[in-house]
Amino acid sequence: MDQQRVLFEHNPAFILACIGIGLAYAYILYWSKHTWSKRSNNILFVIRAVLVSFLAFLLIGPILKLTINEFEKPSLVFVLDNSTSVGDVIDSTGWVGINNDIESSANALQQFGYDVKIRTLDGDYVTPITFSKSTSDLNGALQRTLEEYEGKNLAGVVVVSDGVYNTGNSPLYTSSRVPVYTIGIGDTTERVDLNLRNILHNKIAYQGNQFPVRVEVLAKGIQDQEVKISVYQKGKLVARDQKQIGNKALIDFDFQIQASEKGLQRLDVSVEPLGQEKNTKNNYSSIFIEVVEGKKKILFVAPGPHPDIKALRSVVEKNTNYEFILHIPGVKEATAEQMNAANVDLVVFQQAFDYTGKTQVLIKNYMERGTSIFLMLGQRSNLRQLAANEIPLSFENPGQWDAVTPLVNVDFSAFGFSDDLNSTLSRYPPVSVPFGKFSYPGSANILFYQRIGSVSTDRPMLFTLDEDGSKIAIMLAEGIWQWRLDEYSETQDTKAFDEVFSKLIQYLSTREDRRRFRSFPLQSEFTASEPVVIESQVYNELFEQVFGNKIELTLTDENNKTSEYSYVTGPGNSKYRIGGLAEGVYKYTASTEVSGKKELVSGEFLVTVQNIESQNLTADFNMLSRWAENTGGSFYNVDEIAQLNQRLELTEATSLIRSEESFNPLINLKLVFVLLLLLVSAEWFLRKYLGSY
Repeated sequence: MDQQRVLFEHNPAFILACIGIGLAYAYILYWSKHTWSKRSNNILFVIRAVLVSFLAFLLIGPILKLTINEFEKPSLVFVLDNSTSVGDVIDSTGWVGINNDIESSANALQQFGYDVKIRTLDGDYVTPITFSKSTSDLNGALQRTLEEYEGKNLAGVVVVSDGVYNTGNSPLYTSSRVPVYTIGIGDTTERVDLNLRNILHNKIAYQGNQFPVRVEVLAKGIQDQEVKISVYQKGKLVARDQKQIGNKALIDFDFQIQASEKGLQRLDVSVEPLGQEKNTKNNYSSIFIEVVEGKKKILFVAPGPHPDIKALRSVVEKNTNYEFILHIPGVKEATAEQMNAANVDLVVFQQAFDYTGKTQVLIKNYMERGTSIFLMLGQRSNLRQLAANEIPLSFENPGQWDAVTPLVNVDFSAFGFSDDLNSTLSRYPPVSVPFGKFSYPGSANILFYQRIGSVSTDRPMLFTLDEDGSKIAIMLAEGIWQWRLDEYSETQDTKAFDEVFSKLIQYLSTREDRRRFRSFPLQSEFTASEPVVIESQVYNELFEQVFGNKIELTLTDENNKTSEYSYVTGPGNSKYRIGGLAEGVYKYTASTEVSGKKELVSGEFLVTVQNIESQNLTADFNMLSRWAENTGGSFYNVDEIAQLNQRLELTEATSLIRSEESFNPLINLKLVFVLLLLLVSAEWFLRKYLGSY
């Protein structure tokens, strides 16, 4: 209901004075005799008195206060579990009955004064409901509902579900500002079931080697029976095992599979169903292994043992894609084949250009062959030999050393770091670096600057160079082993140290891609519910990206079925999206014409299907009951919806009143202007009509 009220800037008693002024002014003007009749004179007297009184009234500043009240009904939201676990248990006929009961309940509650909405776990207000959601995040659905109704008159949330959640946080341990009423649907009966619960495996295997696969099977309601597991590759049986289950609930099967073919390989694992099983969807699963030719070879060369070698070795050996090779002349020597430049991806020289000259020839040989190198200078390094061996680094006073700490260069562009890296590195102990000024190339990409005490300098501690397509990194510090130990003593972890040097080693050991046409998937693995995105880039002779090229794209699935696509690149349109792909390994070939020559790029990616919902089809009404109780709501079986209505009807559906006030000076109203104009016009017209001026 809207309300209007007049307020005054001054004392309302002035209204009497305004009336007096109006009467006095009209009396002075119309007290003497006139040519018109007494009745006409009285009419003119009243008009002038009202006009002057109203003008005087406006001078005391009356303000019109308008209050607008809006009544917001209490909202009630039904959240329906549209996951596949519900659809697998309830048939279409059963769901029609449940849906009718929910809609009848919603209509009855609307009649009682509630504003009722029905939505799914995704937050969609759609009908009819399709049970296609591959995961169940009950808590997430509640939180999205609460966020959408933030600041609104939400009276409660009704969750219709089987109580099975497999994504997000537990609903039992999160708070809700409104009561949650739960309605249980599904079957709580414990079923006889063999559940392929988990498959443990390495994501990467090396061609020619065997890799382990462990299969975990969960048995429900089964005792003293044999469980049989089979593993297939491209439809061919590659492994099989069987075990007596006894009275165990969880059984492990271990296999050793041969990695024979290079690329993404699919393995299908199946548990032979038992006769009394009803849910066999969780008896099958697939895993994907990337089989690679071999590990990247990281060669460490040093004139003698040093703790810095151990620190970096720990980083290298954490990555299963790397092979660490150590060469210390006269102490531990690598074979000629291991040191062959064609077999090495990165060579790290610790105490590079040592005074004994043990490693100097090796540095020169690897540089001539374009091998990526990482030079770590130390107090045993002959710094005068750098410039003599075409290393663009020279020192004014070689032989003197200083103690400094690292400072990350935020503008370093070769790769990124965690946001908190600098704060961790700032606590590292100082290391030894050459003292004084030195010159270095302007093209250097600086990763670390030197910090002396609390003073930051522009002198690099660690930087990279790109020399004719080969990568070089130079570390002007000795004693980095202290960093790793210090970080571990502080945090019980070496995350920051490992991040810096693992990314540096990965960057240096990766060959620069100078192809003028590139085409690649944005991820190596996609889910079937999302589109596969392939990006294509074309460059001119100056290696500037150009657009307008027609890209021909061919996909081949595991059954050798091909699909062809084409599109034209443009600014902001270098990506192509392909949806609806089934699970499996796909090989792709992309082609385009660059400078009159056809360029081809090929690769592969993986599409996986999530089968989380089929793992458990037993409804959990106990969880739903506890959830409702924790929030002040209550739990009902699906056939007790009428009782939910009765409880909500006993709670008064109180509307929320939202008031909006506005203040407007009376003199600003158009109606006031019209009224004044009418009074003035009426008096003027009558005086003219009666023969006056």
